[in-house]
Amino acid sequence: MWIEESNQLKKSFTFSDFTEAFAFMTRVAFLAESHQHHPNWFNVYNRVDIALTTHDAGNVVTEKDRKLAKAIDQLLT
Repeated sequence: MWIEESNQLKKSFTFSDFTEAFAFMTRVAFLAESHQHHPNWFNVYNRVDIALTTHDAGNVVTEKDRKLAKAIDQLLT
């Protein structure tokens, strides 16, 4: 579940290993590019933390963030 906190939508994803986490990040990268909206993220081994905010709207959560969050979740269904 995405949590709205400090003007960001945040979610952590856990995978079986680094390769699976990195493959997910690659899929998110292509998705983000197609949305022309890029996440702030952090990866350590099998975990990927993503934070979405719209920089050009003053670093607040917008519909652009919600749409990308939904699309990211759909990568895992």
